[in-house]
Formats: sequence, C-alpha cells, structure tokens
Amino acid sequence: MPFGLQQCLSRFRRDQRGNIAVIFTIAAIPLISAIGCAVDYSMATRMKAKLQSAADAAGIAALSQKSPGFLAASTMTGNGSVTAGVTDANNVFDANMSGITGYQNLVRSSTVTKTGIKLDAKVEYTADVPVTFMKVVGFQKLTVTGFSSSAASLPPYLDFYLTLDVSGSMGLASTSAEQTRLAQVNPDNYRQYPTGCAFACHFAPQNSACTNTGTQGYPTNNYCLGYKISRVSQSGYTSLLMTNNTYPKQQQLPTGIVSGLPNSLYAPKNPGPKSGLTGGGLTAVSNCKTAGTDDCIQLRLDAVGYALTELFKTANESKKVPDQFKIGLYPFIRYLYAYFPLTKNINGNPETPGTINYAAANLATLLDTNVNTNLGSGGTHISAALTSVNSLISGGTGAVGDGSTPTTPQPYVFLITDGAQNNQVKGVPNGSWSGSNHATTIDLQNTLTTVPSCEALKGRGIKVSVLYIPYEKIDPVNTSFAGNEGTYANNNIQYIPASLRKCASSADFFRTASTPQEIQAALDAMFKHALRTAHITH
Repeated sequence: MPFGLQQCLSRFRRDQRGNIAVIFTIAAIPLISAIGCAVDYSMATRMKAKLQSAADAAGIAALSQKSPGFLAASTMTGNGSVTAGVTDANNVFDANMSGITGYQNLVRSSTVTKTGIKLDAKVEYTADVPVTFMKVVGFQKLTVTGFSSSAASLPPYLDFYLTLDVSGSMGLASTSAEQTRLAQVNPDNYRQYPTGCAFACHFAPQNSACTNTGTQGYPTNNYCLGYKISRVSQSGYTSLLMTNNTYPKQQQLPTGIVSGLPNSLYAPKNPGPKSGLTGGGLTAVSNCKTAGTDDCIQLRLDAVGYALTELFKTANESKKVPDQFKIGLYPFIRYLYAYFPLTKNINGNPETPGTINYAAANLATLLDTNVNTNLGSGGTHISAALTSVNSLISGGTGAVGDGSTPTTPQPYVFLITDGAQNNQVKGVPNGSWSGSNHATTIDLQNTLTTVPSCEALKGRGIKVSVLYIPYEKIDPVNTSFAGNEGTYANNNIQYIPASLRKCASSADFFRTASTPQEIQAALDAMFKHALRTAHITH
C-alpha cells in the first residue's frame, strides 16, 4: 500500500472529533422521549388534582348540614342510600369540572349512605388524558382514577323528660339573701322557727299548717302567708305593717287586712273604720325572674323555671333539623304530673300563656300548697316519680330508640331535685297526714347498692341526668315540730349526693348547683352533654 494512503487511513482511525455529534444524536432519542413523557405525565397529574378536588368538594357538600342529602337523611326512618345526596354530589362534581378541558371519557359515580346516625359519602372517578410525546412510544392516553370518602354525624333526635321536684323544700328562697328577706317579714310558724319557717309554711288552705293560736305567734286569719308574701312587692308589703309590741317582731298587719287574708292583700287599699286599712292594694306575680328585686322574693322553683326557659333557647340554637328535640315538663310531689307533655314547640315566649316556655317560667305556681290533686301533697316521692316517668316512655317496657330517626328518638330523663325523699302524705285539700316524715334517700341512705327506679330506666337504654340542688340545713331545729322532722332532715343530707350519683347514667351525668346562676349553667351543660353523648354513642 502506498505510504500516503496508509498514512491517511491511520489518521482517519485516530480522529475522534465527530464522535460527540454522533453520540448526542443517538442519545437524544430516549432523552427527548423521557422529557416528553414527563410533560405528558405532569399534565395527567394536574388533571387528576382537578378531578380529586372536584370529588372532595362533592363529598363534603353532600354531607353539609344544609344540603339536600343531609336533610333527607335526617328524616329517613331507616338506613340505606340517600338519593338526594347522590344527586347533590354528582351535581357539585359536574359543576366543579365545568369549563375544564384536557380530559376525555370521564366517568364519575357517587354513593351517599345512612347507617344509624352516621352518614357516609364516596365519590369515584376515572378519565383519560390525551398525550403528545408518549405517542412516540406507543401510548395514546393516560388514565387517571381516584376517589374521595367523607363521613358525618347526623343530628340525633332526643326527647327530654324534665322530672321536676316541686315539693315544699324546693320552695325555699333561692339565695341566702332572699331567705333573709323572707324571714324578716314571714310570720309563719314563728313559735317553732323564729329565724324563719323552713317547713309547712307554704300550704294554702286555712288551718292547714298555720294557726293563730298554735304555730304563728301572729294573727294571719289561720293562713300560711310565706308563699303569698314572696309573690308581692316587698316595699309594698312592709309599708302595710304596723308596730305592735305584742308580737315577736313588733309588727303586724292592720286588723282590717288580717280578717280578710289572704285576698285582702290584693284588695284595693281602702281605709277601714278601726285599723285604717281593709286592703293592701298589692299585685301578685306568678313568677319571680330575678333575685333581689322589690317585686317579689325569688324561690328555688322560680330559679329552676327561668333556667329552663334558657335551656329552651339553647335547644333552639343547637337544633340542626326541624323537630330534632322534644321536651316535656313533669313535676312531682306525691304523683308525677304531666304539666306540659312532650312537645317539639319549644321556641315560645315566657310571657305567652299556652307555651312550654310560659309553663316553665311559672313553675313556682306548682309548689306544694296542698291544693293540687294532680301532684298530691305532703312528701317528696322521687322513686315513685321515676317509676311513673318510665311508664310514659314507650309504655314502660322494652328498649328505646337510638336517636337515629324522628320515629326512634333517644329519651333522656333530667331529674332536678334536692334529693331528700320522704313518704309522708297530706290529704288534698287540707287533709290529714299519713306515712313517714323521716327523710331518707332513693337508695335508703346507702343501704341499696343500686336504685331500682333508676335501674329500670337505664336498663332500657334511657339516659338519666341528675341536677342536685343541695338541701338546706335547718338551723335551729325545733325538736317538737312535726315529730322532730328537722333533725331527721339534717341527718339525711350527708347521704343525698351519693344516692343521686347512683341514679345517674354515669358520673358525668351528675351535677350540683345552688345559686340561680349555677342552676342555669348546670342545665345548659346537661343539655350540651346529652347532645355530645348522643353523637359519641352512635
């Protein structure tokens, strides 16, 4: 081979300057494909995010409290698919995807299902996203799929049976200051209780528990006046009193008023021939909203009644669907009385007769005055009242509803009492006494492990929530009064809280409150706890 040709071939073999271009050309094909795939995949990922967002929004919207599905499920009488919720979810999904392009063959499906008090929604989707660069490697599309799941609690349907102690001890003044005000002017049973009447100062019939020659120490026409005095202007009443050193407090009502008691307190203020007055000209109230007002003296039952009107407000504010709550007022002394039976109409005005709000505000009118045959008189029969309220709920037998539907409400019994039980009875009206007046508790001063009347309720699935308004100690005690009733009552106080805790469904269903403010706060807390517990249980 000629030397020149050989030299040229050798130089050609050694020359690598064109290799970079060749290698780059070969490598560019998969590199560009990879970049293209990434671009197509990024487009598919962005589309999936939009579809997922639409699915999430659809599921949440289908369960929102104002949605057609939620409202429809709330009124269902059983479990199953919620058609209105499915339609709503699909519509929300479609609206969110409206105007968005870049996908084909979209398929979406929704399910909304009610199970008890739980509502579940699931929205699934699948769609094709066309590709550009991936066509080089044989792909025409990328398919994206996904789903969204949501859950919510439906509003529980609850029936509240407010079991209210209206026996004599619940007629005590609501605060120590109110008790002092009443004691300063109340003549009832002064000979037994010179510091202020604690028992039997509320009976209305003449000669029932207060007599001029026996217990009073004051001329009152043989009527008890404590309750009557608590219902009128205190400045107006004290203006009627006359100084008279014959009587313990050195004061008395004019003779002309005394002879006509108690109605003469309200008769026109006309001068009489001797005493100067034959009428007091006072106006009585049926309830006393506020402690310390001149218009009246607030009793415990006034405080409870107005706390109940606030409870109704809380219930109305908490209501998520129509008729979610029903409430009834069931006061008791010897008997349980359907004072205002279970009703869904709880948004009335406390000033409007015929509403449960008005009935609650005027609860003190049911104080044991020995005139109401529906309630009976004399003692405090808590166990009997609980047995009676049990019979009101679905006939007194069998399991109760779980609150998941309007026709299967969960019943709650709110027992509001000072917890002192005694089995004495006084005939109505102005009858004789019978039964034991020795105060005890519903567990017979801790001699019973459980309370049968409470267990009967709880055993059926009825929730029992208790508000204990502490029993006031009688001081001083007159041992000669009513067979030493005051001593028995005082000795019983130590057993009361534990007995009521046994009755409650659990420890967190028991509360204690003394002042009007505490009573209102406790009832509010009891309602909210019932609502929260109903959600947790189901």
